[in-house]
Parts: sequence; structure tokens; C-alpha cells
Amino acid sequence: MIPATRSHSPEAILQVTNALRSMLRKINSAVFLFSMLLAFTLASAQNPSCNWPCYHGPDRTNQSADTGLPKTWPEEGPPLLWKATGLGKGYSTVSFDNGFIFTSGMIDSVTYVIALDMEGNIVWKAPNGTSWQTELPWARTYDGARSTPTCDSGMVYHLGELGRLAALDQQTGDEQWSLELRDRFNAAIPEYGYAESVFIEGTRLYCCPAGKEAYIVCLDKRDGSLIWKNNEIQGDVGFSSLIRYNMDGIPMLTGLSSNHIFSVNAETGSLLWTYPFENSRSNNIPDPIFEGGNLFASSGYGKGSILLNIAVTGEEVNVKRIWQNDLLDNLLGGVILYKGFLYGSGDQSRGWFCIDFKSGNPLWKSGGKGSITFADGMLYCLDERGTMTLVNANPNAYYPAGSFRIPEGGRGMFWAHPVVCNHKLYVRHDDFLYVYDLDGF
Repeated sequence: MIPATRSHSPEAILQVTNALRSMLRKINSAVFLFSMLLAFTLASAQNPSCNWPCYHGPDRTNQSADTGLPKTWPEEGPPLLWKATGLGKGYSTVSFDNGFIFTSGMIDSVTYVIALDMEGNIVWKAPNGTSWQTELPWARTYDGARSTPTCDSGMVYHLGELGRLAALDQQTGDEQWSLELRDRFNAAIPEYGYAESVFIEGTRLYCCPAGKEAYIVCLDKRDGSLIWKNNEIQGDVGFSSLIRYNMDGIPMLTGLSSNHIFSVNAETGSLLWTYPFENSRSNNIPDPIFEGGNLFASSGYGKGSILLNIAVTGEEVNVKRIWQNDLLDNLLGGVILYKGFLYGSGDQSRGWFCIDFKSGNPLWKSGGKGSITFADGMLYCLDERGTMTLVNANPNAYYPAGSFRIPEGGRGMFWAHPVVCNHKLYVRHDDFLYVYDLDGF
């Protein structure tokens, strides 16, 4: 039996058709938005926001949080994404915050803090005092900025080579306050200028003017006012940057002067311990490394490496040497600790090393010398002559996984430490910043 039908007017049919079309458009829009949200979520999971607000990253271990990075490179290396120029001379590396890249450089004998956007365009330049320059003809390429800007709460803090400490607005570069550390704490100009990248925690800023009135100070980051100072530490500026850790409830700040490893209480500034450690040039440069109650330090010109055990009994802190050798006498390229093994290059012991953290025993050595950073199980080794090599962080053997040359054009050695952030490799050299796409192949 065929059911009865009822005819519809053209107007009714048109209304139904338009309603169906509207419904389909809404469905398609919802599907598109869902697809975009899914793609963004997946991209964010693989490519997290860059968190590198200061020298060697938020925890000062020089280890990027990026994951999903390639384990090998093509023969020509990763593609160059962009190149920025106009950064001036010096060896400052980069830090990141609020969509900006920060660095520093010497332009016409003045040190500038520089902010770039994420495409490499210079947003602002702010002067921060006269630059350090040598009078030795053979060391002219040593001139320029050293310190990497430290970012915090919408501000950027920078220590110039002659001791001018400045706090600048991240968006505009407008100076909020400044302090001449040498005048305030009766300090001489360091042999190679100040190189420290200041450390910030909460409202406190820590740095080492190395003056007669204070070797290390704690300042209020909001206005530069003094919270505490300590003048018990021996030696001149050591050129390293401070690290912060807790040991049995004691907040410790540790660094290197020209002839000692030292530690003070971060809350009070009281001296906790010192240990003699000096190379033939009296210029300890690499940052120390703390892990599990032990502290590692390294120094160039043949001094070598040392591991100290730190033990707390009540209010007393005792330090004892576990091992010391002349291997991995790191001059200025930095050392990485990963899964119980140390990776870095030696100066007079020349070569890339892997050393057991607990024993100091060498596991492998390869030719070369330079600066290093780490991401996703891989070492990024920048030879001081400009060759970047990807190396597996494996204690069993030296496993290179690709290399390429940084473009020529800048003067001096490749001493600025590379940075891996947001799936990009950043290499500063002289007036240039090169940015490589680690997902671009």
C-alpha cells in the first residue's frame, strides 16, 4: 500500500533547504575548529613554549626541556631559518621571555641590551654603560659584552662588563633602575670585565661585584636596594655565574672566585664553606654543578676537574674532596651532567670528554674544543672555530649524528654558548644570531 502524500509549497521547501544548509555550515565550522584545536594541541605537545629566561636556562643546568627532536641531521645540517644582525661584538648568548629574545653586544664602545622578536627583528636597544675593551693588540677579538640578560616578571636585568647593573622594561627597554657595582662596593675593573649573568629568585637578585666591601651581594630586584652583603670570600672575580640549591634545608648559593669555590646562605649571606681552586691564570669561568650532595667544578689552563662532597651536620657544613684530575679542564664552554656522566671539552687536555660523575674516570675522548648545550638526549657541541656537531649523550662511545659549519662573517672565536629552545637552535657569533629549524627536514 502506498502512503498518501501531501504537496508542499515552494516557500516551505525553500525554508527547509536553507535550514539544512545552515546546519551543514555549523557542522563544518565545528569540524574545522576541532581540527585546528587538535593540530594546535599536538604542536604544543611537541613544541612547548620556550622557557629559557636566563643564562643556561631556568634551573641553570643548560638542558633544554624540548622533546621530539631529530636524532640525526642531514649532511648539510638543519636549515637556517633566519639570521639577525646589528647585535654588536661580544660573547653573550640568548635568553627568552614574553615573546622576546634578549642578548647584549658592544656597539661603538657602548654595551647594549637588545630585544628581538621571534622572527629576528630588533625591537629595541638600551645602553648599559661603557664596554670592556683590551689594550692588548693580540686580544682585540676578546672585546665586547659577556653577560646574558636575565628575565623576570616583565623585566630584564643585565650586568655590563664595567659593573653597571641595570633593570629594564621588557616591552620598551626603558630603564627602571641602575647601580654601579664598582662604586657601591669598592671594586676594581676585572681583568676581562664582568662576565656574570645575574641570578634572580623571588624578589631577590644575586651577583658578585668582588669588591672590598662585598664579594657577593643580594639586592632587591625591584629597586636595587641592598638586602645583604658578604666580604669574606677570597679572590677576585672568577667570571662564573651562581647556582642555587638546597642542602638539608639550607639554601645555598655557590660560585667560583678567581681562586676558590665558595658557598653562602642565600637567605642571610653568611659564608657556609670555601675550597681552594685556582688555575694558572686565576680566572675560573665555568659554572659549578650540584647533584645529590656532590658539587662538581672545572677550570681551564690545565687545572682540571674536581668533585666535592657536601655534608651538613646541624648548622655545620663540611666539604670533602672525592676526586680530582687534570682531565676536562674546561675553559669556558660549559659542562653537562646527564644520567651520571659529565660531557664537555678540555682546554690543555684538548678534546670532547665523557667522564663518570662519581669516580672521575674517563670513558671516551674525541678531538675538538668548544661550547655545549643539551636537549632530548643529545649534545650540541659548537667547536670554537665554528663547526656544530650533534652527538649522542652516550657514555659508551662518541657517536656524532651530523655536523655543519656556521656561516663566516663574524670575528673572533665561537665562544657564545648555543641554546636549543622551541625546536630551534640558536647560535650567537659576534654581530650575528643564527637560528636553525630543528623540525625543518
